[in-house]
Amino acid sequence: MARYIGPSTKIARKFREPIFGPDKSFERKTYPPGQHGQTKKRAKQSEYSIQLQEKQKVKYMYGILERQFAKIFDRASRRSGITGENLLQLIEARLDNVVYRLGIAPTRMAARQLVGHRHVTVNGKVVNISSYTCKAGDVIGVRERSKALEVITGALTGHSNKHSWLEWDKSSLSGKILNLPSRDQIPENIKEQLIVELYSK
Repeated sequence: MARYIGPSTKIARKFREPIFGPDKSFERKTYPPGQHGQTKKRAKQSEYSIQLQEKQKVKYMYGILERQFAKIFDRASRRSGITGENLLQLIEARLDNVVYRLGIAPTRMAARQLVGHRHVTVNGKVVNISSYTCKAGDVIGVRERSKALEVITGALTGHSNKHSWLEWDKSSLSGKILNLPSRDQIPENIKEQLIVELYSK
């Protein structure tokens, strides 16, 4: 399945914010990429362009493909409540994101790799589908023979649970989803209403 595997700083500069996490290269060059990034006068963006850019940013941030994103939005729009918040909840509930939030992996890309290589369990069973939707009450853990992996031990060194919707058990290297996150529990800078407006056209 095709995914972006190029330089992450280039994408962060495109959106003018470190969407993949702390990035020293981005801090040195916060202007857009390309030969004329610093000097080129940017044309005024249309409403559609701003909405599309917000959707693209979220796709890159969470590593979701176009068709997957459209399906998630369709599910969000069918749920009761605010569509934008539903969308973010469903994205946050993806297994690769939960593994990242628990601190088992340093990045979402690394989390996706751990899931794909069968190092992660859900309720005691190995799940290797990164887009698997977790539910409240699910227990996400590290497979017994994978607990000594350097990428996992390195990520968990000095780790502290920063997310109130997750509960981490250090002794068993597992975490429980207490509830799906509310909007104020999602720290990313996302204007979800722009995405809703884009799909409403």
